[in-house]
Amino acid sequence: KMTRAAASLVLVLVALSSTFAKYVPKSGQRIPQSLSRGWGDQMNWAQTYEEALFLSRSRNKPLMVLFLLEDCPRSQAFKQAFNENDKIQRILDEDFVVFNMMQETVDQHLSPDGQYVPRIIFVDPSMTVRDDITGRYSNRLYGYEVEDMKLCKCSS
Repeated sequence: KMTRAAASLVLVLVALSSTFAKYVPKSGQRIPQSLSRGWGDQMNWAQTYEEALFLSRSRNKPLMVLFLLEDCPRSQAFKQAFNENDKIQRILDEDFVVFNMMQETVDQHLSPDGQYVPRIIFVDPSMTVRDDITGRYSNRLYGYEVEDMKLCKCSS
């Protein structure tokens, strides 16, 4: 089961500057796919939420759902930090199923405290939304900002 510490580690890694070479998956260079929408082109992204749930369950890996909007400055800042960090891309590609949701949803499980961006929801392989993995904002529990990562004293 993914713990809050594991999820926090993933988020912390986004903020850390990468000293690694450009991320290349174990299987070798992949053809960039449009599903990434510019977020880690070499990563495998699920096409739909249903596919993401299936992959999470069948691979026994947690699912990370990113809620972002192209015209949102906060989403763009988060995207830039993500793209500059090969380590986070490696961890997510190898240990998670990832889905980039560029539109809002009516599913209350994916917007338990409202619709805002950027937000990140984690779903464990039993298809349970992890409402215990939250950020630091009481008015948007699943909201994360690039600046938040600087508050952690963790090292890579």
